[in-house]
Amino acid sequence: MTPPTIKGTGTISAPTGAAFSRIMGVGGYRPERVVPNSEIIEAIDSSDEWIQERSGIKERRFAAKDESVVDMAEAASREALQAAGLEAAQVDAVVVATVTHPYQTPAAAPMLADRLGIRGAAFDIGAACAGYCHGISVASDMVRGGSAQHVLVVGVEKLSDFTDPTDRGSAFIFGDGAGAAIVGPSDTPAIGPTVWGSDGSQWQTISQRDSWVELKESGGIGSPAIGMAGQSVFRWAVWGMAPVAQKALDAAGVRAEDLDAFIPHQANMRIIDAMIKQLKLPPDIPVARDIAQTANTSAASIPLATERMLREGEVAHGGLALQIGFGAGLVYAAQVVVLP
Repeated sequence: MTPPTIKGTGTISAPTGAAFSRIMGVGGYRPERVVPNSEIIEAIDSSDEWIQERSGIKERRFAAKDESVVDMAEAASREALQAAGLEAAQVDAVVVATVTHPYQTPAAAPMLADRLGIRGAAFDIGAACAGYCHGISVASDMVRGGSAQHVLVVGVEKLSDFTDPTDRGSAFIFGDGAGAAIVGPSDTPAIGPTVWGSDGSQWQTISQRDSWVELKESGGIGSPAIGMAGQSVFRWAVWGMAPVAQKALDAAGVRAEDLDAFIPHQANMRIIDAMIKQLKLPPDIPVARDIAQTANTSAASIPLATERMLREGEVAHGGLALQIGFGAGLVYAAQVVVLP
């Protein structure tokens, strides 16, 4: 057989992007309904004191029954656009990190993009509690690679739809909400290298109890609730994630004492405290503790905590922050960023 010949001798034009990228603005949305621990304890035979001692959570927000992941994402996105000083028409891509959009298809991102009047690329990321940090990394690469100038990144969850209210190990942990950020070009480095990875061998540690196929075969009986092996998750997060955070600092060329804020995934207050000790963070560095009022909102937790810290003046605009997300998969991602 005669080998095929190459028809053309031309070269593909290389895309040109920004030298650097940055977070231009953040926004957050917390549902109106406040759910204190007192509403949770009876179904799990527990107490407010036990929940606070175990997790640091005092209350959480639950979305209304007819309030969707896309609804919450839209509210947070509009706030982020306003903070960034941009119109939706200036956004080239939408990246939504979520594991609670109730449709296998279509993804939440194109639905959100349509509401905002955006016609660029739109896709979801399923990286659970690390989803927002994954999204920031992807958006940064898009801006620097030249495939987009401005990218909307949203972390949003309606975990109340995926929580078993009688499960003593998880019923008190989760909450609902959305956080958003606009990533755009920068003249100076403002999003550090991402340190990320996964350990799929431990996927059962945090997972949906039954697949959609299994639920269908059982006649739809049961709940698609998310369960977790609490102690295993705790050990993995405490001993495995501080080294990842340190690698993100090293990759950015930043020391712990140079930080203006530490914004970890709001999984558990004890995990946060353990990471602070392992990283040897100076006591004067503000640490996000949004979990007390908002609980664990998975992909939404880091942007929501960031929005609160900036809004309440706990950290200065333009400061250096280390953010790290970790969760189901098991997956993780961390980077140092300049706050908008």
